[in-house]
Amino acid sequence: MSLQNDVMTAMKAAMKSKDQTALTSLRAIKSAIILMQTESGANAELSEEQELKLLQKLVKQRKDSAAIYEEQGRQDLAEPELAEAEVISQFLPEALSEEEIEKVVVMTIDEIGAEGMKDMGRVMGIVSKELAGQADGKTISNIVRSKLM
Repeated sequence: MSLQNDVMTAMKAAMKSKDQTALTSLRAIKSAIILMQTESGANAELSEEQELKLLQKLVKQRKDSAAIYEEQGRQDLAEPELAEAEVISQFLPEALSEEEIEKVVVMTIDEIGAEGMKDMGRVMGIVSKELAGQADGKTISNIVRSKLM
């Protein structure tokens, strides 16, 4: 629930400073948290893992939208999406570098004795769980693929 408190504090600051981009982003986070809490069968408290997944999803949505807008030559629509993604990213833990991700991937491959692409799913599952919130799934996938070939 600490994420919700952090978002509310940041919303108050954004309202005082009249920062519309931050306010829009923070409202999106708050809305997603409330939706997740009210889903049928969900408990009222979100785990830290659920919060991280939620934030990653929101950032990915905005980056994907911005990429589509840029492909269509609509920079005026892409810029606000990227700005919102930046605001939401502030609540995520520090991202790891590719070298750090590579170390974890190599260590995991050695631990489970993975020997080829047939073991990619096992490696991805372990590494994704270990680096939740600290690394993008696409980056992990690319590194795992290159190490298992």
